[in-house]
Amino acid sequence: MSAPLIAYLGAPEGFESLRAAAGTRAITTHVAAEPAAVAEALATAEGLLDASMRVPLTPEVLAKAPKLRIISCATTGSDHISRPAAEEHGISVRTLREDAQLLQNLTPAAELSWSLLMACARQLPAALAHVHAGKWVREEFPGTMLNGRCLGLIGLGRIGGWMARYAHAFGMEVVGHDPHQQALPPHVHRVALPELFRTSDFISVHVHLNAETTGLVSHALLAEVKPGAVLINTSRGAIVDEAAMLGALESGRLGGAGLDVLDGEPAINDHPLVRYARTHPNVLITPHVGGFSPDAVRIVCRRAADKILEHLKL
Repeated sequence: MSAPLIAYLGAPEGFESLRAAAGTRAITTHVAAEPAAVAEALATAEGLLDASMRVPLTPEVLAKAPKLRIISCATTGSDHISRPAAEEHGISVRTLREDAQLLQNLTPAAELSWSLLMACARQLPAALAHVHAGKWVREEFPGTMLNGRCLGLIGLGRIGGWMARYAHAFGMEVVGHDPHQQALPPHVHRVALPELFRTSDFISVHVHLNAETTGLVSHALLAEVKPGAVLINTSRGAIVDEAAMLGALESGRLGGAGLDVLDGEPAINDHPLVRYARTHPNVLITPHVGGFSPDAVRIVCRRAADKILEHLKL
């Protein structure tokens, strides 16, 4: 009996972890995160370790994966996978949401969120470009002092909790909204969403995407946002009404945004927020890099690989 094939999507560091975990028990292949390459690999693969999330695993794709028995995501999110189709074909879908203890001390996503907040507060990209152009006029880049300002956190789980720690260390007041957390982290005052938007100088989103949170940051809430506030979103693009956010930016009601996610990514070249950011330096967008740190990738991919090996009884 030949060894099963496990396909991998993602950074090389994660493939190293899969290969080390599988040893001689399985054949492993590093697949380009492109639809055609994924379809070809899934024609014969029994397992898929997805650390990329770049290729939608649609009903059409899964229907052409006759041997596939498990998809193990090295991420907490899995909204790129058609869950009904996976269930129909008997494909188990596993994610890192099952591994709270493992994730607790993995901080890259929280650190990226805080980096975006600080970059917006100090207008860093625009100031860097200014110097690259041979200029030196500091008055063009007034910074926002964080000490004494208010940070509003939507979601107080692992990443939101780290953000609360960082904010407290910088002398910020922290308010939060999370109906699923009975006890909030120290120094966080619980408020309703409308109050959070009315009073926060910075708002940072840290919730999973589901039916409850889709469009959670709504047009109504953005209409009430404190003038000049900055919105940080490193969770999922669809949690925010992006059209309403763009409108708030254009009107000046929203002072800026730091985004690591967009609805419809990775096809973003004509995304309205990307077009806006090209000419407005108060909007900073990174390509969903929050959780990407080689150290963290190795750890989470090893855990995702173990789930595949256990499921395939290897």
